[in-house]
Amino acid sequence: MSMRLQIWLIFLAPPVLLIALYALGLSIPVPHLGRDYVVKIALPEAGDPVGLPKVHGPPDRSRPLVLIDPGHGGKDPGASAANYREKDIALALALALRDRLIADGGVRVALTREDDTFLVLEERPEIARRMNADLFVSIHADSAGEASEASGASIYTLSAQASSEAAARFAERENSADRLNGVRIEGQSADVSAILVELSQRRVQESSAEFARLVVREGEGALVFHPRPRRSAALAVLRAPDVPAVLYEAGFITNPTDAARLTSPESRNRFAEVMARAIRIYFARQAGA
Repeated sequence: MSMRLQIWLIFLAPPVLLIALYALGLSIPVPHLGRDYVVKIALPEAGDPVGLPKVHGPPDRSRPLVLIDPGHGGKDPGASAANYREKDIALALALALRDRLIADGGVRVALTREDDTFLVLEERPEIARRMNADLFVSIHADSAGEASEASGASIYTLSAQASSEAAARFAERENSADRLNGVRIEGQSADVSAILVELSQRRVQESSAEFARLVVREGEGALVFHPRPRRSAALAVLRAPDVPAVLYEAGFITNPTDAARLTSPESRNRFAEVMARAIRIYFARQAGA
């Protein structure tokens, strides 16, 4: 038998066999192994809000609420270098700050995540808004790529241009909201709503800048800052128009000295002490304003 004929038989045999079985009214039994195995995953309805985190501290709702946001988490590790991952460093710093604030008393504290949970970026400031947080502190660790000599912490507030753009988008999307920073905007015209949101955003950015200055002042001599520690940028987590917010870059994970410092218990405690002190001073000033 020629090679060509053998190839033709290989290709034609299966369909010929199936045709013959069909003509005779027969069938080939299909194994049932695994046919009843079904994986079911419960998914939230589209648009469902994320659940709100637990609030620690005094049950008195008149006490100010700080929402601490450890950056990244879950499937998003953030920056990585050697055996360090940004999501782990951010969570450890956030937990240290939570514990210090609870020990000092006087404020309520919540975290956007207290474990290795993934959160969509836009969910984080929305949690702050839904909880009526008085201050939002997002914690990260920076990366400098090949420039491993870059070091030191930085604290970001929303840039002026990004603040105005965020206010305009919020006014367009939320002009039917009930209140914003205690001011009723429901039923207002689109122009009036836009003005009220813009004014609210300006007050929030002034408060955010004040808190950033306090962190740098209180951290002098205790924390290692970048030569230019105060910065502004168009960061999504800082765009809430009614919650003062900062993003704290604790250092450069790509710098071995910074990475070792960020993961030491002593440095975490110093960070928590400085940040907690700045938070207490900030709220004391707000109460006296």
